[in-house]
Amino acid sequence: MRTRQRFARLLSLAALGLLPACTLIPQSDPVTLYDLPAQPGESAQRGETTSDGPTLRLATPSAGGLLNGTRIVVVPTPNQPQVYQGARWADAAPVLIRNRLIDAFQEDGRITRLTHADTPLSADLELTSDLRAFQSEYRNGRPEAVIRLDARLIDTRSRELLASRRFTQQQTADGTDITAVVEAFGLAADRVAQELVDWSVAQMDDQQQRQPQSR
Repeated sequence: MRTRQRFARLLSLAALGLLPACTLIPQSDPVTLYDLPAQPGESAQRGETTSDGPTLRLATPSAGGLLNGTRIVVVPTPNQPQVYQGARWADAAPVLIRNRLIDAFQEDGRITRLTHADTPLSADLELTSDLRAFQSEYRNGRPEAVIRLDARLIDTRSRELLASRRFTQQQTADGTDITAVVEAFGLAADRVAQELVDWSVAQMDDQQQRQPQSR
């Protein structure tokens, strides 16, 4: 009889939500989102614009594994990638790089006929790439942002590979906290973007100079 009464009392407490909270699902840890910081771009153009030149389509870089998501990757020990806890990028790493490249092209101003893969427009040339590294690596006890991007310039009509190059930048962070690491990523990304813009302009100029000779 007492067992039945005790069981009935427990059922009543459960219905009222008064049982101890040890059975509740624990709350997830808060996550801070970080965008890829950028230094103010130069307002002056580096050369003549190519408004009458070919249209360039910028594809979103491809990536695999941890580099294809929003986790901020750190490699404290060689060949042992991990992620920073409680911190994520505001968007997937390939999208952050693509947006940085678009901004760099627009701020540079030499290529005005520019589009990207999300817009349904045709283009004469396409710039594709593979994001091979976008991580923090520890060197001598200090984190260093490492970005490695393999770029290819392709003729969209013939699908011919016109040129390719690997772009690599490292930037040592001012501290070990995540904010300093994110700032280092931003500086490295700025340099990769400007190098790629300069290279793309040179390659497109070279292709335009070759066209009359091939006719």
